[in-house]
Amino acid sequence: MTTQKHRSRLTRSTLAGLAALTVVVTGAGAAPGAGAAPASTAGKPKLKLIAASNSVTLDRWKGEGGVFLDLGTYVTVDDAPLEFKVTRKSYKDPVVAQQILRDGRSTKTKKLPAGLVKDFSGLPGFLDVTVENAAGEEVASSAGTFCPNNASGRLRPDAPATSHYPESCPTNPFTLGSVWGVEKGWASNSSMIDYDKPVDLPAGEYTARVSVAEKYRDLFDIPDDRPTVKVTVRDVGDGSGQGAASSRSSSAHHGAGHGAGHGAPSADAAHHYGPRGADAPTPPALSHALEDRGRAHHLGDGPGHTDGSRIAPALKPAAKRPTGRAGAPANVPKPDLRSLPAWDIAITDGDVPGKDYLAFSANVWNAGPAPLVVDGFRAPGKDLMDAYQYFYDADGKQVGYTPTGTMEWDPREGHEHWHFTDFASYRLLSEDQTKEVRSGKEAFCLANTDAVDYTVKNANWHPENTDLSTACGQQNSISVREVLDVGSGDTYTQYRPGQSFDVTDLPNGTYYIQVIANPENRLQETDHKNNVALRKVVLAGEPGARTVTVPPHELIDAP
Repeated sequence: MTTQKHRSRLTRSTLAGLAALTVVVTGAGAAPGAGAAPASTAGKPKLKLIAASNSVTLDRWKGEGGVFLDLGTYVTVDDAPLEFKVTRKSYKDPVVAQQILRDGRSTKTKKLPAGLVKDFSGLPGFLDVTVENAAGEEVASSAGTFCPNNASGRLRPDAPATSHYPESCPTNPFTLGSVWGVEKGWASNSSMIDYDKPVDLPAGEYTARVSVAEKYRDLFDIPDDRPTVKVTVRDVGDGSGQGAASSRSSSAHHGAGHGAGHGAPSADAAHHYGPRGADAPTPPALSHALEDRGRAHHLGDGPGHTDGSRIAPALKPAAKRPTGRAGAPANVPKPDLRSLPAWDIAITDGDVPGKDYLAFSANVWNAGPAPLVVDGFRAPGKDLMDAYQYFYDADGKQVGYTPTGTMEWDPREGHEHWHFTDFASYRLLSEDQTKEVRSGKEAFCLANTDAVDYTVKNANWHPENTDLSTACGQQNSISVREVLDVGSGDTYTQYRPGQSFDVTDLPNGTYYIQVIANPENRLQETDHKNNVALRKVVLAGEPGARTVTVPPHELIDAP
């Protein structure tokens, strides 16, 4: 695939992005199975498709080209949790999905048909939707992906108070493992929204008919219910302004969860605002810490699985810089930093006519079994913070620390926060990979933007600092704590300053983008041999109008 300069594609989740994650099924009469839940049947969940309301109103913003079909349909779950483990051994192997059946005494697995699940965004082709106009003519139809982790709510008061499952399905092209789930007595929103493909429905009255695809009804024994929803489409203001963009960013943040990364742009092309941009921070995120952990009988990590019940170290930095002898026990758990191959690669002029920049997105993630915890402490009047890496035993008790470089304040628009130096490095290598022709940034603010593999041991399914407004500090900060939790990665998108190589004077040909985690080995980790990832690119075209072709990386065709 070849991409041209000035490409400004915003990668947003194709899942329903809902601004509110509250319960929408209200009243005992509206909740199927209301009252005490029946006894578990060998861990098999009972599923049903419902509509939370008989009618919805959808806003058609000027300039959007249509509406987003958030119809408020839900998949209800009872008798047992609905849970899936989705993995791939490597980028050479296909995605494999298994249903996990828990009955409180044993755990069984049921492998889904090969090829049914192709990525980690959910169950494809799950929901069939047709829309008819007032004359009964079909004017739109779609087949949507269902992410069980999508916006959920309880069906009844005796259901578990909180969901311990992750809150979104990953859309990073290099995700390795994911867990999807809906608690017993909960319902998950099945509406699908592709923000890049609004449905062109003029203002007026419509009828939407929704059903679960036959292959999923047969696979999960779902009744053939077909809710009908009356739809009113109304024209509202100009969707191109910052207010509308902020509203959509908020929705994308809640629905997509991890994956937007540092610096996804909004409709305001002059500033690269985004749901995790420090130049336009979102409100502080609510804590997703799991409550009432003792009530669930299947919590805890074990051979070959994890359930996300581990608590991450608090985000608040230590009250003062550590004293005493630095070090940690030899057998203390440590993080394992790994790089993903670059993606979202394009040529841009960087707002400098005549220049050619090779822009890209990159991610370094933590395979565990321990979180990466780095505190920065600033002496009065100093421009740099002294950084320390902290270590914790299996019970979460701090057992050591080591000095590990510095943190620096990055004043550039689109950053404006404290960066930990030497966390990662970008290089552009020659075709034979022996010559470094360009080098890139090495300082980062750590945030858990992407769920890369939530099946690794000690993976935290509810990391707190998924947003730069909850980490990385302010210019006047005296100390900062930055955490990269187990299973999560930190994506910097191609729209952030520093995420590009100047290739204006480079000859056309084949190169490799190299992403290196922990380039100076200043951070202690379990394995330093898996820190490098490469992505092949081919430059062509004329100076000032260059193009880039990005071949697939094994089975991953994500330029």
